[in-house]
Amino acid sequence: MKNIALGRYVPYNTFIHRLDPRIKLFMLVLLTVGVFMPIGINGFIFLSIFTLLMMICAKVRIKTFFKSLKAMWFMLLLLFVFNVIFIRSGEVLLTIGNYPIYKEAIFQSLYIFFRLALMLAFTMILTSTTKPLDITYGLEFYLSPLKVIRFPAHEIAMIISIALRFIPTLLGETNRLINAQASRGVDYENGSLKEKIGAIISLIIPLFISSFQRSDELASAMVVRGYNPEGKRTRYKVYKLKWSDCVSFVLVILVFVVAINVKRVSL
Repeated sequence: MKNIALGRYVPYNTFIHRLDPRIKLFMLVLLTVGVFMPIGINGFIFLSIFTLLMMICAKVRIKTFFKSLKAMWFMLLLLFVFNVIFIRSGEVLLTIGNYPIYKEAIFQSLYIFFRLALMLAFTMILTSTTKPLDITYGLEFYLSPLKVIRFPAHEIAMIISIALRFIPTLLGETNRLINAQASRGVDYENGSLKEKIGAIISLIIPLFISSFQRSDELASAMVVRGYNPEGKRTRYKVYKLKWSDCVSFVLVILVFVVAINVKRVSL
């Protein structure tokens, strides 16, 4: 768990680090929309190459990304089981006993997994290159038009930012609790199913207690420092769009357009 980089800001001076947070949030949303469109295998390959280039530019470690994917293998297994059970059409790829497994079921499972993997990569790029306060500003900027209907844009943006900031904190706390429980003889890998469930419960309960304690400490610190969500906010840093932001804005739109049209091109 300590290798998972989601929500953890890594201070580098790269091109992507210097981009305006509003542009990076726009890129995240647009690319995520592209992932869930019927772009075909050509589109997935194109988006994967573009995402890999962004990760290299942002100095996001590819090894860390693949370690973060470990948490998704169980989800992939569940998707595969559900698809095998419910998808009963198309070409039969193989037969296990008297039960046929269809080609469409495997392809659908892989499609969903690649979509989730690309979303994880987009989110890692955003959180690794953008400070939590900058993410708050970007979210508040896009939610601000909803203030006309009394939508609490600043509060929602702050909640999302704090949630992202707490991800590495909770992962670190989980790792600490696992080590503490292991020193007391708790084994999370071996033993019967009942013993494993008991070990997980012994981890979840103190993790919830620790999370509530940290939340209470954060709330108290914000109150002591005079935080008022309804007050008029001034900013130490003034955000202005630069030429690099404009180029990135146009580039991601071009990538989106190419990704949804490249499926028409035969490889």
